[in-house]
Order: sequence, then structure tokens, then C-alpha cells
Amino acid sequence: MLSYRLSSPVKLTPVTEHDLAHFSKFLQPSSIISTLSPNPSSQDELAPYNSDWMGRYKGHSTTVLKPKTTQEVSEILKWCNAKRIGVVPQGGNTGLVGGSVPVNDEIVLSLSNLNKVRSFDPVSGILVADAGCILESLTDYVAPHNHIMPIDLGAKGSCQIGGNVATNAGGLRLLRYGSLHGTVLGLEVVLPDGTILDQLTTLRKDNTGYDLKQLFIGAEGTLGVITAVSILTPPAPQASNNVILALPSFDNVLPLYQTVKRHLSEILSAFEFIDRTAYDLAVKHGQGRALSEDDVEGAECFVLVETSGGRREHDEEKLSDLLELLLSADKPLVNTGVLSQSPAQFSSIWALREGVTEAVSKEGKAYKYDISVPLSSFKEVVDNTREHLRSKGLLHDKAVKFVLGYGHVGDGNLHLNVCADAYLPEIQDALEPYIYEVVSKYRGSISAEHGIGAMKTHALPYSKSATSIELMKKIKHIFDPQGIMNPGKVLE
Repeated sequence: MLSYRLSSPVKLTPVTEHDLAHFSKFLQPSSIISTLSPNPSSQDELAPYNSDWMGRYKGHSTTVLKPKTTQEVSEILKWCNAKRIGVVPQGGNTGLVGGSVPVNDEIVLSLSNLNKVRSFDPVSGILVADAGCILESLTDYVAPHNHIMPIDLGAKGSCQIGGNVATNAGGLRLLRYGSLHGTVLGLEVVLPDGTILDQLTTLRKDNTGYDLKQLFIGAEGTLGVITAVSILTPPAPQASNNVILALPSFDNVLPLYQTVKRHLSEILSAFEFIDRTAYDLAVKHGQGRALSEDDVEGAECFVLVETSGGRREHDEEKLSDLLELLLSADKPLVNTGVLSQSPAQFSSIWALREGVTEAVSKEGKAYKYDISVPLSSFKEVVDNTREHLRSKGLLHDKAVKFVLGYGHVGDGNLHLNVCADAYLPEIQDALEPYIYEVVSKYRGSISAEHGIGAMKTHALPYSKSATSIELMKKIKHIFDPQGIMNPGKVLE
């Protein structure tokens, strides 16, 4: 198996038994997992913290600390900063770029024990929660108050809100509710020297100088540890509907998007693209099936449209009118479409889209690239990547099995997946820097929503100018002059 060769740009100090003795003064025994402790933990206990869920990134941390309070996080960082011990903040560890996996033997700081809701205002919809709260748990918490979380991810059952914010996760609701840069109102952050920065405001408007919280949204734990989040939760829609459409050609996607936006306007909440390979794979692995074999015949790709509005009859009428318009046109943009008629059908249609990631993982090892490119180039990027691998002699059963694309048309985010039997150097070398060069050609982004992590530090210049990178390094040095925070991530 090929793992990324991770390296730290700074010389850090390994954890010692003396350090553990200090942590034991204020942490409970259950909050320390270490092979260095008097009653050493096993490597098996440490394994989940030293590897990402795809098994692609491997670290060698000897110690995991699981504080239960912000003050405990502060004490940990104060000590580590003085001793120059590397610290890797870790949430649900569901990332795809190795951002929460230790580079070498840094301390893994797990936020899973910081899992309390601090407050919720059902009038304003403002939720204040610890960083370790599971996204799905927060969704369930606000549901009885007729609110929803502004972010929805396939990994919602295990990802944590602090990690979501630290990576500026996008997800399925960005088209309707925007990014976390807009919905996060305040943060509580522990800085590398142990200082607690309390900007946990519940104000929607605060025009007093620099908006410091924005620096930590998307910083991937390189500037400090997010310990709590204040976030605006929107009212739950009174009616949600979805439809899956089969298109004869990718060329129809953009005209369809324009038509859908015009006819659904304020109730449009998602417009998701799924190419034929991704669709077939999701169906093969039982991730939902909304169309018959006759319906999918001749379809080159699929689009999932979701609406969220205030009155079901009104929304269903708009969707029905849209379908009638699409299917009765002289040159139809779609072959067919199926509108959900029940909560079960609604879930089944979404399962097709959300289940692609799991379906790919069942087929083999996935090389995943979440990139921002012009909407018109989605298919071209996927097709050209496939042909590029074929030209290298890698597109066959014993190497690359297939190349597929899916993603969020509404925000220009393409998920490009290359599935192989194993992670191999020759595949890696064929994909990089090829894909980053393609992104640069389109003036796109090498990371639309997953972050930079350890995977893309070398590729940052494809999306950021030298001036931008230099400013990022200066900001990093101001906050973390010792270089202890998540070393080897984001910046080389």
C-alpha cells in the first residue's frame, strides 16, 4: 500500500514520559492514550488516530490527548508551545487530504470529549456548541425547534462541527445557505501559546475592526484549536421535494441549470451533477435507485434537483410545471425525470448522490480531487483525465479501474475520482501535477471544499500567487512562531 510521505517543515520535540506526567496532573486517565504511559496503550488503540479513513495517510503519534474543557486544551497547548511539541487537532477524522493525521509523532489532540451544546436561541436560530459535537447530533438537536444546520455532508454521522469549520466544509446545502464564512458568527479558539481567544459572539452584525474569526475558518488547525462555534441555523423548510433527471448529453447541463434557476428561483436548494459512471456505481452497490432501466437508457449523465420552501402544494406545482416544460420542449433537455412522491423516495433519490463516495470505496482505492473549475468543463476534465491515464497505459483492471465525476453544479465544485486496485506510485505520478495543471489552466481552485491538508501543500502555487502564499506564511508565523500547530499541513 502506498501512503503519502509526510514531512514536517520544522524540527519539533518528541513526546516524553515527563510530558505525560505533566498532562496527568490535569487530565483524567481516560483522556490519555499513549504507548509511553505507565500502563501503556496498545498500537491498536492509537491506530484510528494515526490513519485517515481511506488508509492513505499514516502517522506515528505515540500519544492522544482528549481534553474535556477549553481550559484543558489551553493547558495542553501552553506546555507544548514551551516544549515545542507538535500538536495535531483532530475532529471526526473524516477528511480526504490528510489534514488531521499526524506527520510524525506529534500529539493528537482529539476534540471528541468537547461535545456539549452550550445554548440555542429558537427565535434567532443561533446555536453555540462545543467543537466536538457531531454534525448529525446538532441537526437532531435543532430539529424539534424547526431549524436545520446550514451544512449537510455525507459524513454527518461522524464529522464534528469544529472540523467542519476548520476545513470550511461546503457540502450539499451551500447553494441555498452559503459557506461557513457567512453562517459562522463567532468562535472560541485556543491559540498556540495557550491564550483563549473568546470571540463567541451571538451577534449577526458586528462591524468593529478586523473579523479575526475568518482567519480560523479554513485554516485547518494551523493557527489554533477551535473549541466552540456560534452558528446561525436557518428555519427548517416546511416542504422539501426532489427530482432526478436523466440527460442525453452533458451539453444540456448548463442550459438545464439556467432553466431550473429561472423556474424554481427562491425554492431551489440543490442542483447536483452525477455522471453515468458514478450513477451506475451507486446503483450497483445499493445506494438507491430512482429510475428504471428503460429510463436510464441513452442517458449520459444525471442531475438531482432539490427544492425547499414554505408550502408543499406550491412547490410541487412549480416542480410539476418544470417537468412538463422540460419534457414537452421541441428539443428536450432531459430524457425523463422522476419526482419523489414520499419521504422514502426523497431519501432514495438523495442516496444515489450521497452514496457515490461509499460505492467508490467498495470498488477499490480512490484518488479524490475536489476542484473548482468552470461548470462547462466538468465533463471535459473527467474525460481528459481518463484519456491521460489511458495514454500512460494505466487504464486497465490491474491499475485504474475507472474515472468518474460528480458534484455541486451550483458552486462549480467537481469531485473527480480515480478508482484503482491499490495506491501505486505510477498512478500518483500520472495524476499529479497533471490535474493541478488542468485546474491552473482554468484559473480554478485545487481544493473546493476539502482543504489542503498534507496532500496539496506542494500544489498550493497552482491556485495561490507567490504574494498570497507569502502573506499566509507571515500570518502563520504571527500566530504560531514555534510552528507547533498541525505541522506539515497547508503550507510547506
